[in-house]
Amino acid sequence: MPSTRARLLIMNAALGPLDYRVPAGMTVEYGSIVVAPLGPRQIMGIVWEEASLPSSPVPESKLRPLLAVVDVPPITAELRRLIEWTAEYYIASLAGVARMVISSGGALRGPATMTEYRLSGGLPERMTPQRERAFGALEGEQATIRELAGLAGVSEAVLRGLVNQGVLEPVEVDVDRPYPRARHDHNAPDLNKFQAEVSARLVEAVEQEEFAPILLDGVTGSGKTETYFEAVARALKNDRQVLVLLPEIALTEAFLSRFEARFGAAPITWHSSLKSTERRRAWRAIASGEAQVVVGARSALFLPYANLGLIVVDEAHEISFKQEDGVRYNARDVAVMRGHFEKIPVVLASATPALESLHMADTGIYEKLVLPSRFGGATMPAIHLINLTEEQPGRGAWISAPLRQAMVERLERGEQSLLFLNRRGYAPLTLCRNCGFRFKCPNCSAWLVEHRLSKRLACHHCGHETAPPETCPECGEPDCLVACGPGVERIADEVAEILPDARVALVTSDTLNSPEKAAEFVAMAEGGAIDVIVGTQLVTKGFHFPELTLVGVIDADLGLEGGDLRAAERTYQQVAQVAGRAGRGAKAGEVLIQTRHPEAPVIAALEAGDRDAFYEAETEARRSAGAPPFGRWAAIIVSSEDDAEARMAANRIGDTRPNLDDVMILGPAPAPLALLRNRYRYRLLLNARRSAQLQKVIRQWLSQVDHPPGVRVGVDIDPYSFV
Repeated sequence: MPSTRARLLIMNAALGPLDYRVPAGMTVEYGSIVVAPLGPRQIMGIVWEEASLPSSPVPESKLRPLLAVVDVPPITAELRRLIEWTAEYYIASLAGVARMVISSGGALRGPATMTEYRLSGGLPERMTPQRERAFGALEGEQATIRELAGLAGVSEAVLRGLVNQGVLEPVEVDVDRPYPRARHDHNAPDLNKFQAEVSARLVEAVEQEEFAPILLDGVTGSGKTETYFEAVARALKNDRQVLVLLPEIALTEAFLSRFEARFGAAPITWHSSLKSTERRRAWRAIASGEAQVVVGARSALFLPYANLGLIVVDEAHEISFKQEDGVRYNARDVAVMRGHFEKIPVVLASATPALESLHMADTGIYEKLVLPSRFGGATMPAIHLINLTEEQPGRGAWISAPLRQAMVERLERGEQSLLFLNRRGYAPLTLCRNCGFRFKCPNCSAWLVEHRLSKRLACHHCGHETAPPETCPECGEPDCLVACGPGVERIADEVAEILPDARVALVTSDTLNSPEKAAEFVAMAEGGAIDVIVGTQLVTKGFHFPELTLVGVIDADLGLEGGDLRAAERTYQQVAQVAGRAGRGAKAGEVLIQTRHPEAPVIAALEAGDRDAFYEAETEARRSAGAPPFGRWAAIIVSSEDDAEARMAANRIGDTRPNLDDVMILGPAPAPLALLRNRYRYRLLLNARRSAQLQKVIRQWLSQVDHPPGVRVGVDIDPYSFV
């Protein structure tokens, strides 16, 4: 325990650990967040164990005193060990990982109140179009002027004018006001035999307060959520905190409704769309132990829980749990490690578990619990293939005749259909019909995707957008742009031609980009206000619509293109998940899969509904290739704004590669996405045996090579993206 001196982990990795003197009368402990001087500035740091943070000794006489201890609970030993493990495993800096823990600067300030505003019920002296828009958008809302302006799409000046006229009234609020309390016994469900058996084991694991990694493997519609809610209830009864990780913010609102119906109060949410005051309030409630259940995206995993008793990773197979920039961690795997350090159960719930998770269960490292059938008598849908080499859609069309007919029949019966294509926008490629010019992103080696709804050409990698030009920039020909290939917007247009009276909903990350919009979509679908849903992978995740009886997969082969080493597994998971949206109520479901390769093993397995056969074949293929879970992958990505500089740096790394029997090193070579956000990229790929000390090899290797300031070298352990 620190006494007269303290070693700090500083939030700037370039500084390294720094030692300070603890002034008389100040009490610090390991994990305390403190303010310290650095030159003329003040910086923040975490008091850390000297043995875990080695540094050159500094004489006592040269130590500067700490300035203050921040009034929040210290970071626990269990979370400090998780920070160390994550930094070590993913070859990241301790500071980079610790920044995810202290992710709300406002939370570190003391108790506070703030002024928010809401409509008073009065009317302005004069109604303008902007004021009218504000009135429509702000009904029932309360927030700061800046946040209200964002919600209403008007300037802050417009709202301040309404404040001056008394139309918006100020409300003083306690920033850290308590949350409503959830009750474990509020609305207990009736579980079927299989759910009761599984929930009993999950409740037992919570009671035992020991590390227990559990794979909850249940078919779509089997009631996995209701089942693990019983473990959540037991944790609440025992005054322990619960973390539930969800892969997509769009799922949050539907989940919150189910949670509130079961426990009588909504959980605390944590995701990127939170206002700064909401983030502060949540962080402090979590750190103090007041927060009972937190539902969030992967970043919620690093919050400073005071008394964590259970972690649930829902839809645990989802690749969105893998962070692709900054600290490149997989939240599913880090969740298991947090459970290990906290000595609590971790539940990985999925209808299509990752092959690595199934392997861990098969080898006895994870416990596997199975829900083999759908809840309430619902049956799994019938699956049929449509061979597009035989049932070709017409010219310029993408929906085959059998799928068209099935959609017509569903509409006539008042049932819902869902069409799935994992491609946003109207078309993946736009070119000039006169000269063949292709529209490319100026910042990336990627085509611009036409979004006809927003009238933009957009890059899905860097976010660059531009309006479609009136003439070709290459040949000057007017009105010459032609869309090549389908996106979901184009499919929605085709649905409108086939079913002109149908009410069509387009569901993508562009249209459901907030929890509120997702909630509106769910309410419309459940209320029967939608006939046909057209969507990307977002529609594969967790939605439950009892009247949805038909799922059509527009292009099941799309995910098999591009050489992704996990392509078959991802395709199986996506198509199986979207197929699972059909027939979840009393009416039988049907799935029609359009494909040009019906003989492909993954497509044949989907048709047969034989998941185990697919996973067995995929497991053997991985075993022979030395791929995960039988081997290890890692990628080293070298980038610079100058192509020659990036290439030279990558070649220097390649020239100093270690010669090892248990590690194969490929490259360097240009990355498939060779230009990303104006940076040229080269990649080396490592394939190692399980016995290799992969992280140690990479650290020692890269430490021998210096690079110019403009070069970045990133390491991706267990990569999911190969672009």
